[in-house]
Amino acid sequence: MRVTSRNAAFQQWEALLGNRRKRHQLGRMLVQGVRPVTVALDAVGRSGLVVDAVLHDDRPSPSQWAQDVVSRAVASGATAYELSAELLAELAEQEQDRPEVVLVVVQPADDVARLPVPADLLTVVLDRPSSPGNVGSIARSVDAFGGTGLVVCGHACDPYEPRAVRASTGSALTVPTVRLGSPREVLAWVEAARRDLGHVAVVGTDEHGEVELADADLTGPTVVVTGNETRGLSSAWREACDLVVHIPMTGTASSLNAANATSVVLYEASRQRRRR
Repeated sequence: MRVTSRNAAFQQWEALLGNRRKRHQLGRMLVQGVRPVTVALDAVGRSGLVVDAVLHDDRPSPSQWAQDVVSRAVASGATAYELSAELLAELAEQEQDRPEVVLVVVQPADDVARLPVPADLLTVVLDRPSSPGNVGSIARSVDAFGGTGLVVCGHACDPYEPRAVRASTGSALTVPTVRLGSPREVLAWVEAARRDLGHVAVVGTDEHGEVELADADLTGPTVVVTGNETRGLSSAWREACDLVVHIPMTGTASSLNAANATSVVLYEASRQRRRR
């Protein structure tokens, strides 16, 4: 199917770029970039991700990678659309390099049943994050350091905004991610996990935390809670935490940003678990 003008279909895809309400209503997101697109297609068979449409440009000789992507997406049930280079570049948000493919992917359900509860549980909860880039970077770290899930809690940015998906380099599509409205909903899931696993430690992060990170035992089932980039942990989360850890600073900086701090905590958990 060929699209050469800003018709209704194009306008719908364009709305997925910056209109959170439309993304929610349509239950779709855009996936841009070579690695995220490749990761998305790999996740179709592995984790049940659904590709709704594959948008490719009209160049006469696409790369082998682009040909394979279109073929795999169509085989999975996606509809293929051929766009002019100008229109595809707008959806890919690229001004210099000419993109070849953008995917339209169905957003996974915000269902806590999607969050695994294994014996080595290591789930991250983000308390009212405001930066899509941070959310995407944290999803990447959850993936890299053996995390089992990601919860975006409260009034927060959208983890499926294109900036978040790009920052994750595709990990946002493979790490089980759920959006929940309040700490109460997350803590109900934690209590259910405790019934299955026994103790589950809820560990907050804060520059004034009472325990140095290296002294905290992160070898058991753990939920790591990172607060808002500006305001830190809410009072509800402070009360819910079994302990709050800090990362020692030796320079003039008093703290790390949310993504860096969460990555350090996840690395420490991974390090401790490897040495058990």
